[in-house]
Amino acid sequence: MKAVLLEGFGGVEMLKVGEVEMPKPGEGQVLVKVAATTINRPDLVQREGKYPPPPGDSEILGLEVAGIISELGPGVTDWQVGDRVVSLVGGGAYAEYAVAYASHLMRIPAGMSFSEAACVCESYITAFLNVFMIGGLKDGNTVILHGGGGGVNTAAIQLCKALTPNVKIIVTAHPSKLERVKQIGADLVIDFTTTPDFSEAVKDFTNKKGVDVILDHVGAKYLAPNMNSLGYAGRLVIIGVISGIKAELNLALMMVKRQQIIGSVLRSRPVKDKAAIVAEFTRTALPKFADRTIVPLIEKTFPIDQVVAAHRMMEEDKHFGKIVLQIADI
Repeated sequence: MKAVLLEGFGGVEMLKVGEVEMPKPGEGQVLVKVAATTINRPDLVQREGKYPPPPGDSEILGLEVAGIISELGPGVTDWQVGDRVVSLVGGGAYAEYAVAYASHLMRIPAGMSFSEAACVCESYITAFLNVFMIGGLKDGNTVILHGGGGGVNTAAIQLCKALTPNVKIIVTAHPSKLERVKQIGADLVIDFTTTPDFSEAVKDFTNKKGVDVILDHVGAKYLAPNMNSLGYAGRLVIIGVISGIKAELNLALMMVKRQQIIGSVLRSRPVKDKAAIVAEFTRTALPKFADRTIVPLIEKTFPIDQVVAAHRMMEEDKHFGKIVLQIADI
């Protein structure tokens, strides 16, 4: 089968399209003929040699697939060959065929394209897991979502608007993306290039109450302003550390305000845990895609042979929403 391969770890020049042996589905797995996948930030980190796949998963890049089932592994009874599905995968999505656990599959809603479906798992499930299941966001709360314009951030905004319409949404974003973030539902957008300490703006917006939930991928640089922005019993959910891993923390203030700091990673979770997350997402959020309340935001679609250009777009951080990699026409 055709797949994107790495000639070594490093820059985009390490990516090449070549031929590899087709994988075989094991117990409880299916083989998916892949129509489309997406480019995600962890793909770039893995390409650089800093984010290996979990043991047993494919070393080929790619964390989500949309396509049709072409083969059932032993023990799979709830799905059929030919079903249109989308799924999280631990790796292997940048290829014509990929293995997925049957318990991680979701049926693609009628009327949704493969390109749209390819956007659902990594960004929307990440946002749903961390904002709602872990962060405990409730209608009427206030939330901060960092990184306005990225896939997880735009997914989180859309989910908040669809599932908790009375939530107030604060977003930090690059100046080039401020207006587009406002257009999709942010109530307050802060330019992080001119306001690195956003906590005062947050206090003004919330009348000094602070926010209930923060979704952060920045890490060390934002720890202090994040904690200053949290209200009583607020939850900071950290899903990335692009600015560093070490920072000082005022433990006494955190204790007095009963705040929580929670670290979260999706990819390395056990199969059973991911299945439970997918099941809750399917029950709660997927209907919003089926009725087109939520439509994935796609910046651009690249054919597999242009994977280098797709990675460059992600690196330049000029995209808004998702970057799709078209694997095959199905």
